Amino acid sequence: MYTTLISASDLAALPADSTVVLDCRFQLGDPAYGERAYLAGHLPGAHYLHLDTDLSGSKSGRNGRHPLPDSHLLAQKLGLMGIGADTQVVVYDDAGGMFAARAWFLLRMLGHRAVAVLDGGVAAWLRVGGVLTRALPPATPCSFLPSPALTQVVDAAAVLANLAAPVFAVVDARSPERFRGEGETLDPVGGHIPAALNRFFQANLGADGCFKPVAELAAEWQALLGGRPAGEVVHQCGSGVTACVNLLAMEHAGLVGSRLYPGSWSEWCSDPARPVSAGG
Repeated sequence: MYTTLISASDLAALPADSTVVLDCRFQLGDPAYGERAYLAGHLPGAHYLHLDTDLSGSKSGRNGRHPLPDSHLLAQKLGLMGIGADTQVVVYDDAGGMFAARAWFLLRMLGHRAVAVLDGGVAAWLRVGGVLTRALPPATPCSFLPSPALTQVVDAAAVLANLAAPVFAVVDARSPERFRGEGETLDPVGGHIPAALNRFFQANLGADGCFKPVAELAAEWQALLGGRPAGEVVHQCGSGVTACVNLLAMEHAGLVGSRLYPGSWSEWCSDPARPVSAGG
């Protein structure tokens, strides 16, 4: 069972009849990109999940740019793709795992343990001689029944209360520039949640686009957290997407139990009563 990352060579060796592959490619500036890329060529047997319509719910203007989807609707979609209780799921993208990690997190929220992100994404698959196909996979529907969640979330009220009586550390996965409030283009307010730490999600990756070795990841995260246990860490980003990469990196490094603030900065800054910090 693969529960965090899987290499391209290990994916190639998995039995197709007990594995479901999910293509999660997406671009924030071009929401139709992922579907175009999927139709132009995807991993054999892969189904497509769209960040906005499959991996996110309805926006109210106050719940962030990518609120969590309805769990029952998502479970139905996963069942239609042939995912059952014993199915090994592999999710991939071409963006350092930033969208695949969101799917990984959501399946874990539904209690599915056997889900892993393809380390290095499409590029890694091609490097080991994997092929892409335009053939659409046959549907083999089954019943996907959610189980108790394997990961947890916190809401804006908990993050706000934490400012007055800190019980967890907030880690922001956005770039250092956006964290400081410089050059913000996605959200109407620049800056960060007061007292938050910054760990750009791309810092988890090596030059080859794959995640760094476990020991290196663990050392970097422990240095950032200063000895704080994983259970006292809450991840956020702009909209609860790239934060999942940081959560995945910690889990892969053996630092198990951190949580996600799904609304993240886009929800936080939608209420002018919530405090904002800027700078380093």
